[in-house]
Amino acid sequence: MKVAPSPHSVAATVERLLAALDRRGVPLLARIDHGAGAAAAGLEMGAEQVLLFGDARVGTPLMQADPTIGYELPLRLLIWEDEGQTMIGYRSPAELLSAYAVGAHEETLVRMETLLEVLVVDGTDGA
Repeated sequence: MKVAPSPHSVAATVERLLAALDRRGVPLLARIDHGAGAAAAGLEMGAEQVLLFGDARVGTPLMQADPTIGYELPLRLLIWEDEGQTMIGYRSPAELLSAYAVGAHEETLVRMETLLEVLVVDGTDGA
């Protein structure tokens, strides 16, 4: 997992990431608030959210090449607090190249990696 610190709270980082997705026209498919889920179950946990996002026009050709890569899609970012520090993490799409039969789609995986990297910058710097 690639991990980067954010100088903002989990909530502020998530809002920055949502705005960055919106600016790029990347659909948000789900937002999972693990911290709220824990609280609803009467458990204590720090702030932690997962954002799932993507575009079927990008992911579908990967799944056509190897349907099992659907387990990894859509793209996601994990935002959590670790000892007072907000962190953003994601699995590098480059790792998927060796795990699935998608070698003909290396350029797509590189573009996905670039998107994730830019989103992390936007989430941490607020660009």
